Amino acid sequence: MFGAIGRFCARRRWPVLAAWVLLVAAGAAASGPVFAGLDASRASDRLESVQALDVIGDTATYGARILGLVDDVPIADPAVTARIRAAAADVARVPHVGRVVDPYAGARAGLVATDGRGGVVVVDLDRRISGAERDAAIDAAATRLRRLQREIPGASVQIGGDPLLNREINEQVRADTERAEVVSLPITLIVMVVIFGGLLAALLPLIGAIAAVGGAFLCLLGFAAVITLDPNTVPVTTLLGLGISIDYALLMVSRFREERAGGADVPAAVELTVATAGRTIAFSALTVAVSLSALMIFDDPTFRGIGAAGAAVVVVALLAALTLVPALLAVVGGRIPVRRALAPTEGFFSRLARAVQRRAWPVAIGVAALLLAAGAPLLSLKLENGGANLLPDSFESVRVQQNLQVRFPGAGTNPVTVLARATPDQLDAYVAGLEPVVDRADVAAVAPAARLGTSPYAMVDITPTGASQGEAAQRLVHVLREHRPPYQSWVTGDAAVLIDFSGSLAERLPWAFGVIAVALFVLLFLMTGSVLVPVKALLMNTISLGATFGALVWVFQEGHLADAFGFTSTGAIETWVPVIVFAFAFGVSMDYEVFLIARIKEQYDAGSPNDEAVRVGLQRSGRIITSAALLIVIVFCGFAAGRMLGIKEMGFALAVAVVVDATLVRCLLVPATMTLLGDLNWWAPGPLRRVHARFGMSETPVRRPRADSELPAAREHDHAGVRTSAPTPD
Repeated sequence: MFGAIGRFCARRRWPVLAAWVLLVAAGAAASGPVFAGLDASRASDRLESVQALDVIGDTATYGARILGLVDDVPIADPAVTARIRAAAADVARVPHVGRVVDPYAGARAGLVATDGRGGVVVVDLDRRISGAERDAAIDAAATRLRRLQREIPGASVQIGGDPLLNREINEQVRADTERAEVVSLPITLIVMVVIFGGLLAALLPLIGAIAAVGGAFLCLLGFAAVITLDPNTVPVTTLLGLGISIDYALLMVSRFREERAGGADVPAAVELTVATAGRTIAFSALTVAVSLSALMIFDDPTFRGIGAAGAAVVVVALLAALTLVPALLAVVGGRIPVRRALAPTEGFFSRLARAVQRRAWPVAIGVAALLLAAGAPLLSLKLENGGANLLPDSFESVRVQQNLQVRFPGAGTNPVTVLARATPDQLDAYVAGLEPVVDRADVAAVAPAARLGTSPYAMVDITPTGASQGEAAQRLVHVLREHRPPYQSWVTGDAAVLIDFSGSLAERLPWAFGVIAVALFVLLFLMTGSVLVPVKALLMNTISLGATFGALVWVFQEGHLADAFGFTSTGAIETWVPVIVFAFAFGVSMDYEVFLIARIKEQYDAGSPNDEAVRVGLQRSGRIITSAALLIVIVFCGFAAGRMLGIKEMGFALAVAVVVDATLVRCLLVPATMTLLGDLNWWAPGPLRRVHARFGMSETPVRRPRADSELPAAREHDHAGVRTSAPTPD
């Protein structure tokens, strides 16, 4: 099947290239709508805290809220008061503005800074508007409030609130994504020129990566039509598309040069490349797609969206490797320089394997101990949902939030909210009765209960001391849930969402790991016919992943190397990062496992003893794996250099995962363990051997004969009169 694909792409190269040009153009056109449609998504509506937020949102009188901070002026000055009240009155007349509250609404509103030199204008929009109408109302209100800078001498005005914060996040995500691509792709090209020894061969993986990203945006546009995409979805899928497609194209081009070095003409080399490397890539893509599909097990719309989009992007990268790259090779392959000894059986990696095999036990134990020790910081992992403290200080909305936290008592800390089907008086009585069980040091303020419009619900806000998701807030949530009123109630707020979300992750993670383990075991078994190779791969990848998480916690949670990486530690890891890294790193690690095991199995099936197969397999794949790892690390580092802390954490963790896997695991741990197991590497029970014989895939390629007319002149002379057939170019 794969040989037929290669043969088709070689013969119909121009239509294939034209189709990909159209696809990339469509992807470029889709990028604008994709970025414009990004919106922060909430956790699953099956969580108590999210259910409460839905009820509040459905019954609230107003919708989105904008905050205008008027600073550096005496708020109580009569002239300042008159200007601010006039501006508030003008904003109230903006279409779709439902309510405006100025700093003079009363001391209980908490809208005047403690130093008296700042005040907040609160603008609530109509609940039912969205899209262009909401954006127009936000811009009009912000424009009018900013005029106060000219009307009041010395005043500064900053605009904040969730709608503007989300807009700034989208803009920064787009900037980080574009900068990562602009920085990483030229560096990647330079490295590939060094690897291949020529510009032409180096351009092919880069073209494949660009095409895969174009296809990725089309996939994202399709998903955006049915679900709301979180801002993190774009950089995550773009990062994956770039990294995976470069890996696949690199393997294809390297195998093509190897086939050409063996004497094949361009069409035959294309066919053989797809028949061998293409099959390996297909297995690899299946393993990565399965790892990403496990994200759909988590009860969270964001994870499910990233999982679906990521799996689709992997399929696009696979299609680019199996069709676009072969078509390009058919066009320019004759001009790509070929070294005769492109895949020798002896070299650096075979010598490394031989050294490891002589000390297999010490190497296996030492590397495993090192990885386990590196994973120790994971035991202190602390999660936190994204908030202003996880975003760049350059965001105007973040500066507003930080100002509120410091100078406006309680205004910068989001409350823990109790929602109940009760009257306000009943709810106030319930809160008063909690005094014996609530630690007074955990409570900063309690607002009077209020009815939600004309609904049968009432709510009360209890502002905790410290941060919105801090320990005091979380203790308060637990106490409120342990001592509920006699009527239906919910507890929500930032701390409650964090507790519910973390609990959901802990509940679903074993299931996700189980699905990945079973699926990857089946795929690797079908590829190798072995039971022990898949089990060993899963164990090694798990240990390697633990070391990756340990590095993530050590750097970003504990704050080591914060200055070097340009961030301020919040003392926690953003909640979505470990889950995404778990799925992506597991998939990429299995990617390299497939690359290596495919070569070892090919050699073993050809009759080599196990130890020799390991040495030759590592020699023939080691250069590809380390080159691919270097290239994908460059891509990941491009994203780690971004300003969004969550994206920075993810890029760093994935870069560490790849480095650890390509060096300690593939070059040391795999050769050591496969040497210790010997021929047991390829053992399987009789029933499973029969299953593999029927449904598995052999790694020994069946080579098509080549025409003497296409062989080098010396060989044609030596074999005069012997004619064979081969595919010929159109």
